[in-house]
Amino acid sequence: MQNISELSANLGQLLQQRDQVLVTAESCTGGGVATAITDIAGSSAWFDRAFVTYSNDAKMEMIGVKSETLGQHGAVSEPVVIEMAQGALSHSNGTLSVAISGIAGPGGGSDEKPVGTVCFAWASSQAGRK
Repeated sequence: MQNISELSANLGQLLQQRDQVLVTAESCTGGGVATAITDIAGSSAWFDRAFVTYSNDAKMEMIGVKSETLGQHGAVSEPVVIEMAQGALSHSNGTLSVAISGIAGPGGGSDEKPVGTVCFAWASSQAGRK
């Protein structure tokens, strides 16, 4: 199995081959995905920026997640991570985005969303580099 550094380097090679640039919007991971990426030498050629949007306010202010979506579905939900992924693209120079939100624990879980629940989304501008 590949380690995180190998996976990140492989991701970078694929993004460069396709003239794509990644942006991340992270909540429960606290920038961990961006760290794995920026640990790779030369990643600035294929990585634009990271949004660490741990709070609901950060999600709304930094990447345009709607308060109505947060209120209706909660921060750990598919509708919210979809808005995070779309917002990351619209607030960056990226052409691809990934968004992650979850309940890391040890508290904060519920019967509906237990600790360990994680939602992912991705979005694409459907074009090469802007």
